[in-house]
This record gives sequence, C-alpha cells and structure tokens, in this order.
Amino acid sequence: MSQSIFLPNYTIGADAYEKVNDIVKPYGTNAVIIGGKTALEKAEDKIKAGLTSAVKVTDTLWYGGNSTYENVDQLLANPSVQAADVLFAVGGGRVCDTVKVVGEKAGKPVFTFPTIGSNCSPVTAVCVIYKENGEMQGLFFPSQPPTHAFIDSEIIAQAPDKYLWAGIGDALSKEIESTFSARGDQLDYTDGLGIQIGKMCTERLLQYGTQALKDSAANQPSYAIEQVVLDIIVTTGLVSVLVINDYNSALAHSFYYGTTVLEKMEDYLHGASVSYGVLALLQLDQQDALFQRIYAFMKENKLPVCLADMGLNDTSDLEAILDKAMTTNDIVHVPYEITREMFKQAILDVEAYHAKQNQAALAAAN
Repeated sequence: MSQSIFLPNYTIGADAYEKVNDIVKPYGTNAVIIGGKTALEKAEDKIKAGLTSAVKVTDTLWYGGNSTYENVDQLLANPSVQAADVLFAVGGGRVCDTVKVVGEKAGKPVFTFPTIGSNCSPVTAVCVIYKENGEMQGLFFPSQPPTHAFIDSEIIAQAPDKYLWAGIGDALSKEIESTFSARGDQLDYTDGLGIQIGKMCTERLLQYGTQALKDSAANQPSYAIEQVVLDIIVTTGLVSVLVINDYNSALAHSFYYGTTVLEKMEDYLHGASVSYGVLALLQLDQQDALFQRIYAFMKENKLPVCLADMGLNDTSDLEAILDKAMTTNDIVHVPYEITREMFKQAILDVEAYHAKQNQAALAAAN
C-alpha cells in the first residue's frame, strides 16, 4: 500500500511576514484571516503589511473561542470562508486546530501564523477537539498539515511569557513519550525517522529554555527564543506528522486529558499540565537520572513539579483525573500495560520526591 507524507514548511524570524505574499500567491488571491481576538490585535496589521495586490484579505473573523465542532460549523457557513481561496489561522493551538478542520472540510489551503510559542499545532495534521464545556472530546486528522507556518519571533517574544513557558512544558513530552511508546517495536522508515527527529527535543530545551524565558520576560526576540520555538513548533510537529498516532503521545498527555474534567483546570495551560505528566511517566518507567534533570529544570523555571502547583490535591482531584486518563488511547500502545494503580503510584512518587526535595532544602537553609 502506498504512503504519502506531507511535511510542514515554515518561515521564522522577526521579518517572517515579509515572505507571506510570495509564498501564498500560488495558492490563490483571496484570503480570510481567522484568529483569536488578542492574536488579531497583535498580528493582523503586520500580516496585511506583508501583502501586495497579488493577495488580498477579504475578511477577518473571530474563530469562536475554542476548537469545537460547533465553531467549525459556524465558520464553514460563513460566506467569506466559502468564497476564500486560502485561510489564515492567526493565534494559538486552538485557533490553528479550528481552522485546520475548516480547511479540510472546505477543501482550502491553510496557512498558520502562531502568535504564541505554546505547541506544535501550526504544523501538524492533528486537531484536538473539545466539547462546549471544555472537556476534551477527541482528535480530528486532516489529510495533511498546513501548507506553511509563518513564525514571527518578535510577536512571540512580546506575547505573555506563560505561553512560551507552557510550550516548553509541552515540548518536553515529545521525545520522552514517543520513544516510550515505540519501545520494542520494529519501526518502518517513516516512523523511525520521526522518532529520531524527536530526539532533538529534550536537550535543546534544557540548553536554551531558561535563557529563552528570560528573553521573553524582556520582550526581546533572541537566538534562544528561536531555538526553543523551533523545538516547540517544528521539531515536535515533524514527529507528529511522520509517526503513527500511537507514537505521538503517552502517559503525559493522558494526565493532561484527565485534568480537563476539572472545571478549575479549564484555563490552566495544556503544556504545563503535560510537563507534570512527563515527570509521572519518568517515575513510572524508572528513568531516574532523566527525571532528576527535568525536575530540576522545571523547578527552576516554575513549571509544575507537584499537584499543588496546579491547584490540585491528591485525593478527590487525583481520582477524577485518573477516571478520565485511564479511558484515553494514549496509554494503549505502550511497552507494558499501565494499570490505574501504576498510574496513581507514579504520581504519588513524584509527590514524594518533591516533598523530599523540599525537606532537604529546608534542612540546608537551617
């Protein structure tokens, strides 16, 4: 059976939008911008400034506030969308996921303009769909990734620091989850390539992540920010595009999906929750040395290293999280069975390690 792979393309830099016109015009002359409200304020004028008469923006639309099928249907019914040649998705992951579904259903090319460095959605062929109440509903798989991503490092540097912070947390999962899920399998060329690319993730984040967050706090585009954003968006995105979905995630994402059932977690950033799940996975798999390095990096950069950091407790909240997490497909294709008891114990082990570190710090201070 034949296999077709469509790889993501991207432009990165403070002047990335100057390339929009030449890259987009072979695909059509009429573009509709769809985005988040804040993202549109930051990027719309700069995008338009990069266009000539060869490509014109015919309308600008709000995406609806969440990546739901209800918002997809509203956009599909919009006359401007129906008349457009190409769609511009401007904003974060939920904007990109929404527009990717719209583009697939409408048969129109999608170009993404990430305004925050929070996840790989701008270049992937997978969309996370939520219910109206905020709970994760499922995944939608477009036939190919967006045609091109325009990554403006200046806009991302000036965005709220929490998005890059959460993006680092999310990207920490890619190498660890994909190598875990694929362990012991005989990989074909494409899956093997994706797994190898993913091995760029962890070390680059540990090397550049702290400096990138400092530069983001100063609203200053920098080499470190570009390296980290490329890791968050492109490296993880390439893995996602190349490997079968079984290798795209594991227990860290199951933990995140588990948190979506809690109303108080509705506004907590995806990547930060995932990063805690990384710690749980490393504890479960007894990767002690890597766990200690990532724990230290996360603690230094104030990513959640205990449930309390997320406003959660290990009694009622944990049981509700596990109820949902154990129903996810992310822990089905793994090298050994993960039971509820194992999942829970891994989390409790993270909590115990954190408590021990706190006790040691207090003792040293005294």
